[in-house]
Amino acid sequence: MSDIRKRAIAGLKAGDSFTLVRTFTEDETLSFGEISRDQNPVHYSDEFAQAKNLQGKICHGLLVGGMITEVGGQIGWLASGMNFRFRRPVYFGDTVTCVFTITEVDARNRARAEAVLSNQHGEPVIEATLTGVLPGPKEQQLMSAMISEERTTSAG
Repeated sequence: MSDIRKRAIAGLKAGDSFTLVRTFTEDETLSFGEISRDQNPVHYSDEFAQAKNLQGKICHGLLVGGMITEVGGQIGWLASGMNFRFRRPVYFGDTVTCVFTITEVDARNRARAEAVLSNQHGEPVIEATLTGVLPGPKEQQLMSAMISEERTTSAG
């Protein structure tokens, strides 16, 4: 069980923050392009990317922004909105750090969050604001039971 999931089961509040790190590859970009059907030449042609004043082919912005969904999936966040600001390109081989911070939680577990994704040079590549619903006590109990079942089935 991930530390992120443990924290979600224990209960989340404004100020809670989660950090993930991932290095993006050309193969991931090619796979994402197949799934999303985004065939923009900026992801496939160095010549086209350079014509756009880039250093080379770049990763899909939503592939990189998808790091947010890893956190959301671990905490059981039910998203209702995501707003991305793409600040800099991410090149194949770049390592991105995503810091996801819950900024508000109301009595009905509706929440707001911010995410800043930065490259290995500490430069922001994506900034995002998010809205959604955090798991309440019933969902926390279900996540805890799911983890217990995983331990039981994987051990036996």
